[in-house]
Amino acid sequence: MHEDAERCARAVRSKDARFDGWFFTAVLTTRIYCRPSCPVAPPKVENMRFYPSAAAAQQAGFRACKRCRPDASPGSPLWNHRADSVAKAMRLIADGVVDRDGVPGLATRLGYSVRQVERLLLAELGAGPLALARAQRAQTARLLIETTALPMAEVALAAGFASVRAFNETVREVFALSPTGLRTRRRPARHAPDVPGVLSLRLPFRAPLRPDNLFGHLAATAVPGVEEWRDGAYRRTLRLPHGHAVVALSPETDHVACRLALSDLRDLSIAIARCRRLLDLDADPVAVDEQLGGDPLLAPVVAAAPGRRVPGTVDPAEFAVRAVLGQQVSTAAARTHAGRLVRALGDPIADDGLTHLFPTPEALADADPSLLAMPRSRRTAFRALVEALADGSLDLGVGADWDKARADLAALPGFGPWTVEVIAMRALGDPDAFIPTDLGIRLAARALGLPDTPAALVRRAQVWRPWRAYAVQHLWATGDHAVNRLPA
Repeated sequence: MHEDAERCARAVRSKDARFDGWFFTAVLTTRIYCRPSCPVAPPKVENMRFYPSAAAAQQAGFRACKRCRPDASPGSPLWNHRADSVAKAMRLIADGVVDRDGVPGLATRLGYSVRQVERLLLAELGAGPLALARAQRAQTARLLIETTALPMAEVALAAGFASVRAFNETVREVFALSPTGLRTRRRPARHAPDVPGVLSLRLPFRAPLRPDNLFGHLAATAVPGVEEWRDGAYRRTLRLPHGHAVVALSPETDHVACRLALSDLRDLSIAIARCRRLLDLDADPVAVDEQLGGDPLLAPVVAAAPGRRVPGTVDPAEFAVRAVLGQQVSTAAARTHAGRLVRALGDPIADDGLTHLFPTPEALADADPSLLAMPRSRRTAFRALVEALADGSLDLGVGADWDKARADLAALPGFGPWTVEVIAMRALGDPDAFIPTDLGIRLAARALGLPDTPAALVRRAQVWRPWRAYAVQHLWATGDHAVNRLPA
């Protein structure tokens, strides 16, 4: 979009928050870059330059606006609904791959050379992988500076900088303030009081956001010991590269409140990225609703609940296991099966309410068969899945190839179209995943006057593409089920 200067200028003049994260506006006279919805008076059009990423604006010598904080914009929705190499690279960078394994590690995961990866990202985003990772480190540093009392040396380490000097230089260059200056400017908290060791963050999103099915689904399917709904917040444990975390997420009018307790602060940016994927916060609900609302039979349910999101996951392997446990059983039974495995094989943690991390595929591959109180066919599917995840032959990670993952899942015993597509929708994050064989979908389709046979429904759903996963949420929401309601 950043190449359409006229459209970008219109968005800036109207301060349209829908375009936050789609592009960034740099002002030649002030050398500052902003989000489109920046509250200051818009500059003259001839003084505007548009960039596809914060990293590109920073590389061009612009510093972040102190008013609108463009580094904290919602992420571009392109990286969630695209399956090409650039989108995979952006998801992997957000998940900390460059910080952990460097650009060669990123290139290996994508199956390209380092030079090819740099060329692809420069062509589309105006910045290479190192600059993109640096911009992410700068945002993490600002969060830690403004929300904790950590010494600056610890902030630098936690944000992923190789040295305090590099940390100081980057903060000054990006924010035009020293780290100490940033800390003195921080605003008093307007939310719950600070708790030692807990970070209180605001996760932005593009309005509107419909929280009922999003948080209702997570709460209704919560695995005992790993997830819970308490005091108006969804809480769960996270397994992260350097340790674990407990996160509490609660919907607010213009953001999602996030309270995060990390065992290692180096995992902050990764934890935030995974929470955003869990809640689908980088989606563009206006584009989705316009497409789905174009179908006259689906339009009434879309208009009644705009902004529905697709619940995701913080751990694709975990969700795939839970999808198998939930085959042809009730939600309560699936939670019972998962809870049994968690108590036996999960890593215990200390928390007031939550007790374990979900077991790893390696631990599940060694599970005692007596723990798998399910039919033989489902035990076979479970074993095949966890062994494929444990030996690496099945990749469901953020950089996975969606088509290959579908084919690999379908080749496993006991994996039919329903299981494959549910995993594609929730674990892989494919916004066009569709499950026409689901009983709830067929009942909703019949009630709305849509075709209720799978083949006919697939043909009708062509007009919903590439957002069929969102259509699934609207169809499911017509039923009376706990997943469609915020808990009391």
